[in-house]
Amino acid sequence: MRKITIRILTKLPTRYVTTGFILIIGLFIYGIIGSYFIMDLNLIDSIYYSIITMATVGYGDYTPHTGIQKIFATTLALSGVALLAYVFNIMLTSFQEKMSAYSKGARKMKKISDLDDYYIICGFGRVGQVVYDELMKRNQNIIIIDKDEEVFNNIEEKDSVVIIQRDAIEDNLIAKLAGEKCNSVIVSTGDDVNNLFIVLTIRESNSDAWIITRASKIENINRLKKAGANKVVCPEIIGGQDMFFESTKPHLLRITVNHTPHELYDEFKIINKYGCSLENIDYHIPGVETPLTRDIGVTKLTDGKRYQNYLETHDDQKEALHNLYKATSNIHSHLILGPDKKTFEKLIDDLKEIEDIIGINLTNEEIAKITGKKDLD
Repeated sequence: MRKITIRILTKLPTRYVTTGFILIIGLFIYGIIGSYFIMDLNLIDSIYYSIITMATVGYGDYTPHTGIQKIFATTLALSGVALLAYVFNIMLTSFQEKMSAYSKGARKMKKISDLDDYYIICGFGRVGQVVYDELMKRNQNIIIIDKDEEVFNNIEEKDSVVIIQRDAIEDNLIAKLAGEKCNSVIVSTGDDVNNLFIVLTIRESNSDAWIITRASKIENINRLKKAGANKVVCPEIIGGQDMFFESTKPHLLRITVNHTPHELYDEFKIINKYGCSLENIDYHIPGVETPLTRDIGVTKLTDGKRYQNYLETHDDQKEALHNLYKATSNIHSHLILGPDKKTFEKLIDDLKEIEDIIGINLTNEEIAKITGKKDLD
């Protein structure tokens, strides 16, 4: 408690306190000069008279007799009371505020210690708010750290949400919180330098922490990875990819099929035959709307052949792929990028000869209904 009190006193608003002490010193000098010339006292007595008058002690040693002396004594006494009250009021108010802040901080830390697990969001800007919304949809415990009070206007603390208004790079608080109970730290400030410092601070103390950080500039991605980030997300890249896929929508085909792993290469030969590329594969677990997605981005036939040879020489990977197909009842969707609609029509006709086509451009919801019924059958 003694250490906390000392820390509080060292953080008093020095600007106001300093101003108060300067005014007191100025009043003290005024009292000495006035006592010397108006009260006709010597220097030592002037100092003594100024102190007891400003402190309103007034032992009666020296009594003002003339009008000017009474006015001087009154102004000195009233000014002394007012200034002393001002300084002590500032100190007392600040002390109470700091004690309240420390008490509030202690309650927050107690609340955090009671959480079984949690996610930390550093930086509550537009990106941080999106992450927060996604975590809230999944009923996760969240700790939000941001130095800007205004960003918290639209949210409130709940049993599962702890708000800490503090700069994450000021001390090692973030490192303490990113311990065993922390599922992940999402560093989402808009400043890559701050993000880098936060990542370094966490990684120094927590080698096992899972850190996801934002990179505002593409050239900082490698720096953040070297600092210890497990994943680096760059809005520029994601935005560019989204724009690419949006621009290619007229030339994208999602085809949902049913076949075993043995038809993989034959299927890709047909895709490559028509100058198309396989962008990704969605594996549909029966009755589950969200698929398991693999990014492929394959355009060359040699890549498909290389993968087939890899499976033939790696029995463990081949078995894993067969287990995946078995878990999904061999139902999956291909996202194919092609030149035009007529090409897609020819591609579909060829694919029908080697595999069962369930549907074209079906939504995940529609596929889940189909696989759910199939699973029940």
